[in-house]
Amino acid sequence: MPADTPESIRKAQIDALLLKLPGVSARSLGGVDAYFVSDKLFACVGDKGLGLRLPAATATELQFSCEYVGPYSPGGMATTREWVQIMRDDPADLAKDMDLVQQSLEYVKKGRR
Repeated sequence: MPADTPESIRKAQIDALLLKLPGVSARSLGGVDAYFVSDKLFACVGDKGLGLRLPAATATELQFSCEYVGPYSPGGMATTREWVQIMRDDPADLAKDMDLVQQSLEYVKKGRR
């Protein structure tokens, strides 16, 4: 049996956090592990952490105010102002960012307006 890779460990920890939230489902989208609410994409497993869709102003503020948040381009697509990647050294620490996950859920459920 192969050893767990950092990527598989990160995905398992993100699954444990996100899939317990009401209405959240997971599936692969263009080779990226993605999470949906109301059938709308709100999060992805990134190469260094968790990608989240947030209002552009919030995403910009986070990138300047948090050393562990940076731009994110899901599946190699062009980076947009609405996407950030939360990059924690220990993927288990993503639990500290559940308020951002909740903001993302609400933003996407309301139609991103």
